[in-house]
Amino acid sequence: MNPPKLLVLLLSLAAAGCGSAARAPAGASTSKEFQELLDTSVKELQVKTAAHESWGLGKFERWNVDQDAGTLVFSNADGTKATTTAQIIGSFSTSDNSWLWAWDNPSVDDKLKADALKVKAYGEEHGIERLTTRKWTGTEEDAWAMAALAAKLCSSEGVYRTPTGKVYVFITFKDIKISKQPGGP
Repeated sequence: MNPPKLLVLLLSLAAAGCGSAARAPAGASTSKEFQELLDTSVKELQVKTAAHESWGLGKFERWNVDQDAGTLVFSNADGTKATTTAQIIGSFSTSDNSWLWAWDNPSVDDKLKADALKVKAYGEEHGIERLTTRKWTGTEEDAWAMAALAAKLCSSEGVYRTPTGKVYVFITFKDIKISKQPGGP
């Protein structure tokens, strides 16, 4: 995806997060089992993230999401590239501290919503409002927990949070392929 398309995606994600929305009640309690699942998911994601440092996750100069191909690609000027399959889980706006699930975001291609929809289905099956409410107020830590849960439920290898503006997009990934092209990308 070239930078203008990426900018359009991010602006669309930000716009979709604005306005009134159904929210989980402030201080809404979750079941003990669900909280344990979230805690386990976050711990597992921490272990996975540490393991990804070996191939450079978080140290690449560029990243791109290609919604048509369903990939997340990291690259460096020296030609090193890491290509993964990707799923967009949701976005967190630092402007209003809101989480918006990808399954209700029209700027996300349907094929990149599959894992977010699996999380929603899990929420419907278990009566977990936070997983079935399109938008709710929370913290970035809550957003990481939702992405970690998606990674666990959908057998993803990791999560990437885009480092852009006031809206962070949370993307799960798997099937990592590292390559190096002589002379750069």
